[in-house]
Amino acid sequence: MADDFLPGDRDDVKVVGLAAGLGCAVVASLIGGVVLGIILDQWLDTTPWFTLIGVALGMIAAGYNLYELVQASSSSGKSGPVASSMARRMQARRRDVPPDDN
Repeated sequence: MADDFLPGDRDDVKVVGLAAGLGCAVVASLIGGVVLGIILDQWLDTTPWFTLIGVALGMIAAGYNLYELVQASSSSGKSGPVASSMARRMQARRRDVPPDDN
């Protein structure tokens, strides 16, 4: 099954995995900002100020994650700290997994 991939396809799979991870980070940053804003608003009775601040911060974080996704998928090879750490983790996992000798 592993032989069905051509050597160039492994790079495509790597980029898809990186895109999925950063896509989840975009969603998590938006949801996290909104939820934190709602909690602070209810606690401090300042509705809607912290919710709006949370939305803004979540959008900034999501924009940065999208920027990292574009940098990681470009041919220049430049990537930010999030994409670089994800790539290092993927390489470490690849070293830990024994080769498939089917």
